[in-house]
Amino acid sequence: MTGFLKIEGLSKAFVPAKPVFADVSFTLERGEFVCIIGHSGCGKTTILNVLAGLDTATGGHVFMDGREVAGPSLERGVVFQGHALMPWLTVRRNIAFAVESRWPGWSRAQVNEHVEKYVALVGLSAAIDKKPSQLSGGMKQRVGIARAFAISPKMLLLDEPFGALDALTRGTIQDELMGIVRETQQTVFMITHDVDEAILLADRILLMSNGSEGPGGYVPGGIAETVINTLPRSRNRAGLHHLPGYYELRNHIVDFLVTRAKAGGDH
Repeated sequence: MTGFLKIEGLSKAFVPAKPVFADVSFTLERGEFVCIIGHSGCGKTTILNVLAGLDTATGGHVFMDGREVAGPSLERGVVFQGHALMPWLTVRRNIAFAVESRWPGWSRAQVNEHVEKYVALVGLSAAIDKKPSQLSGGMKQRVGIARAFAISPKMLLLDEPFGALDALTRGTIQDELMGIVRETQQTVFMITHDVDEAILLADRILLMSNGSEGPGGYVPGGIAETVINTLPRSRNRAGLHHLPGYYELRNHIVDFLVTRAKAGGDH
């Protein structure tokens, strides 16, 4: 185990005596898809933002590929719940903007060819010269995903990227994302509230608890448990609940969220 991404003793406190989370340590191997799941307020978005270089931790370190993460970088592609597209630019230009930042020496033809490849990958070739206002929510999220993949990041960070989509669109894009991740062997760290989404996509699922007042005083949030997904990697959304072991896995995670994620019992 080399640990392509290493998180060591990470903590975040807005109030010094009551850190949101403390002593969070885990690793991701190259090509691994890891989901983190937990209630609002446990600090999972803060962790993702620290990995993205968009926020700083109060304590601890993050290393990617042997170097400490400090500040944002094109080595890490980020997709948030809101697509964050520039509304005055077409799909083509939104993605080209990122590609040109990543490879400033490329010719216009090289950039265009590269952009078209990734737009095709998410099934949006017909909409490549449309502006975001002409696209549905699901299409906008696909553009965001294409843009993140197009810069060939060493790692992809996804913060509930399908949270605002309807179930049908969500299922389609999940299957697409899974296909692209398998094809590109991308390393992915993703936040989700959706237990089935985590089971579908992740190789490992980190269960995160909230900080709470215990009998001995305040207990910060943290990674309470790591669940290894033993379902076959060839799984898809439609067949998920037919797989042996699926219900045990799902019940285990749901039980954690209902009974153990908030240790103080204050749900």
